[in-house]
Amino acid sequence: MAYRVLYHHEVERDLGLINEKIQKRIKKAIESRLLVAPEQYGEPLRKTLKGYWKMRVGDYRVVFRISGVEIIIFGIIHRKAVYEVIDKRF
Repeated sequence: MAYRVLYHHEVERDLGLINEKIQKRIKKAIESRLLVAPEQYGEPLRKTLKGYWKMRVGDYRVVFRISGVEIIIFGIIHRKAVYEVIDKRF
């Protein structure tokens, strides 16, 4: 199944905090893994973030939700701050 990616408006700010080499790595992971099989490469989140998924790319986490054929990315954040920041976006 082909998926379409949508981004939360704050993802652009997230990417501005990441160096260009890692940005390319994240982009490649989204295109090669997330768009192909998000359930296979992602891991479901629990507790207050139930219904959302994460995909690990190095020290960064891509937090997303699957809605039919759309994947909505809510954040691309360093692993140390991801859950603290992502809670504020919902």
